[in-house]
Amino acid sequence: MFLSLLLQFDLSSLSWESLFGSQVIERTPAGLTLLYIVGVGVLIGFLILTFIDHFRRRELPFEIGLPREVVRRLTTTIANRSIRVWQVVFVVLAFSVFGFQVYWTYFAGDANEQYQALAYKDLRNRRTSAANLRGWMFDRTGELSNALAYYKTGPDGDIRRAFSLEREMAHLLGTERGTPGLERTIYQRTVDPMPESFEVFTKIKVKEDENKDVRLTIDRELQEFIARQLDGRNGAIVVLNPQNGDILAMYSNPSYSLAETQDLETYLKLEGDKRNKPLLNRATREFYVPGSTFKLFTVISAFRAGKQNSIFTSYADGFRPTRGSLPIVDSSQKREGMNVSGACAGGCQEKDIINAFKVSSNQYFAQLAISLGREQIAETARMVGIEPVETPQQALIAKFFPAVFNTSNSAIANAIAPIRSTIVTGKDISAFDIGLEGIGQGYAGQMTPLQMAMIAAVAGNIEGKLMKPRIEYDREPEMFSQVVSPQQAAALRQIMATVTEEPGGTGTVISSKLAGTGIRTGGKTGTAEKETPLYDEKTGKLRTIKKQRRNAAGQLEEYEVPATYTRSDSWFISIAPLERPTLAIAVVVEGGGYGSRTAAPIAANVILKARDRGLLGDQYKPKAPAKPPARTPATRRRQQ
Repeated sequence: MFLSLLLQFDLSSLSWESLFGSQVIERTPAGLTLLYIVGVGVLIGFLILTFIDHFRRRELPFEIGLPREVVRRLTTTIANRSIRVWQVVFVVLAFSVFGFQVYWTYFAGDANEQYQALAYKDLRNRRTSAANLRGWMFDRTGELSNALAYYKTGPDGDIRRAFSLEREMAHLLGTERGTPGLERTIYQRTVDPMPESFEVFTKIKVKEDENKDVRLTIDRELQEFIARQLDGRNGAIVVLNPQNGDILAMYSNPSYSLAETQDLETYLKLEGDKRNKPLLNRATREFYVPGSTFKLFTVISAFRAGKQNSIFTSYADGFRPTRGSLPIVDSSQKREGMNVSGACAGGCQEKDIINAFKVSSNQYFAQLAISLGREQIAETARMVGIEPVETPQQALIAKFFPAVFNTSNSAIANAIAPIRSTIVTGKDISAFDIGLEGIGQGYAGQMTPLQMAMIAAVAGNIEGKLMKPRIEYDREPEMFSQVVSPQQAAALRQIMATVTEEPGGTGTVISSKLAGTGIRTGGKTGTAEKETPLYDEKTGKLRTIKKQRRNAAGQLEEYEVPATYTRSDSWFISIAPLERPTLAIAVVVEGGGYGSRTAAPIAANVILKARDRGLLGDQYKPKAPAKPPARTPATRRRQQ
């Protein structure tokens, strides 16, 4: 009877395919995974209870007073021995399972063709592939022709990620190696709270985020243009919209091609180039001495403190903050020790803040900074995103500042985070040090180009606000701080206009390049000296020089120090159009010399290109030439 029933039973119905249908490849490992997890959980719980019970067990009467080893031998039972055997068996099985997992994970994927075929059908692997297929990335226009990152079909038919601005957008998009950029973070998925094995086994589908197409605030044509402006020069350009914080363009040179970094050897070579540092985004992660462009910060501080009407005198022998200190002189003067020669900028006489800003008087702004004091300078610094620190040593510690950006998630903010600019305002610094900070020298020499563009944006914002820079087009604008009032912001713009529009201003080259366009601007030039490491032209290695010193025994000994030279960087910050600025620009060119000669003309070119792109408003776009009237037969007869 039993044999006949057994013969009638179809054993094939017990196959995995019959039990799980077409999803056997997916549900079998999922079920086994859940079973394994449950089993491990039960075992861990059992071990915990056993451990607790061991400590709660009372001593038997015969155990009292006996040595521990004797007690262990007397209390060992067959059950104890059996448990120990099972412990060994469990460990062996666990290592077998883990070894099996390692094989299928690391070796079968490359060597086992059957596994490769099955893996292709596995839902989990298909999900991983889909997750890696990122969306397209567009510039601010959203037009297909202006795609920044997209997919194309390669010669062998495979789908490849491509970039229209491989070099111009490299620092923003980032590489697949090292520090991530927008390409690796803007499509980042949230963590799935549901275990994948449970999802596959139960068929309960959790809705996933899609890798949707994204739109950046970058203008593609403007980004290409500013990259050409720095061709053959080291430096950076940042272009913001001061009204909403849009990053319209941002470029650092030298750059690199995203395709180059696919090769590990090439990537390591780029990383090892300490002289040019092509992987470094100078716009956000390089400190520069801002020079006279920082005087705009000092003006903002004066307005916040109610000292915008201060009058100070420029002296033929320079301004000495304290008796016996070195004199602070104008750029038109020359100092040799305590001796000063040359005329004061704008004349050696009393000046107000407007005239002093126009002619860039170092003596005036040094005195203004000292009158403001370290506390007022520190307060204004915080309002514009600069960190005031106590000591020069603290100023040298680079800290990232992701909170300054307006992003949809912290991963994006961390990827493009700038290093935070610093200024020393501690009690130990002297009046001379504070005077130097007022003119963008000394302990104020830790500024990024992005930071200087943000300072210009304060004056450019109609309401006197500093908006958080944003790179995602669909983000709502966010305010970083209310720095000045709308009336004070309007006054700041007029002061900046004297530099570019009035005779004697240091940036009138801007007006000459924009003549006939109707575009009014404001700005500030700057020239800053910086001690820079000297590298060998052929080998690219850091040069050193030998010096002598006496050791503890009083004997002379030689030692090497890095060789340096004084580099003169060219700066210009600008806003345009003056009545309602949509551009806040910062340009720095390493070794470019005077700001009026190098950086200012570049800023003017950027303004003209932005006008052509419609970023200044339709009223400034050049009108297309009128078409000649159509020729009629009567017209042709008259001409004949």
